[in-house]
Amino acid sequence: FSYLSPTVPVVKAVVVSQGPAIGGTTVDLVGSGFSGATAVKFGVNTATALTIGDDGHLFITSPPGAVGTVDITVTTPVGTSATGAADHFTYVTTPVPVVYGVAPNSGITSGQNFVQIYGSGFTGTTSVHFGTNLASTNLNVFGDTEIDVQAPTGTAGAVDVTVTTPGGTSPVSAGDKFTYRTPGLP
Repeated sequence: FSYLSPTVPVVKAVVVSQGPAIGGTTVDLVGSGFSGATAVKFGVNTATALTIGDDGHLFITSPPGAVGTVDITVTTPVGTSATGAADHFTYVTTPVPVVYGVAPNSGITSGQNFVQIYGSGFTGTTSVHFGTNLASTNLNVFGDTEIDVQAPTGTAGAVDVTVTTPGGTSPVSAGDKFTYRTPGLP
């Protein structure tokens, strides 16, 4: 029987090596010596949701950070990983969302219509408004480009559908129009 001495962790690759400065990106660190990891840092900021897949994989959630590139370091009882090109993570500016289209683009004034919103920058969506009315808080965000939501009640006529994320609120455009119809009328 042989005893193996634990080794200082080494980060060999970062799967998903960029994310928004607000944090929240799931990152897979590939390397060695991760067993017993007690902390992972993105520059000077400590990561959250640390899960050890095995000695060679760590799954973490990026903390908020300043726009730019930082080193990711792993700390275990044996030591802290050295920094190098393989451990880089780049924080990027969170984009302002943009709505390109709404389908269907009309529904009845009592709401309850399921609507797909298409555009970009939807990651981290916190709310959707149809005019001044807040849509259901039960949003289904599909990646960065689609949101499925139930339209709230509204008054007959056209309104702008806007999406709010940590990057801001989408500007109004021709593609974000939704028209409320009175039931029974064309």
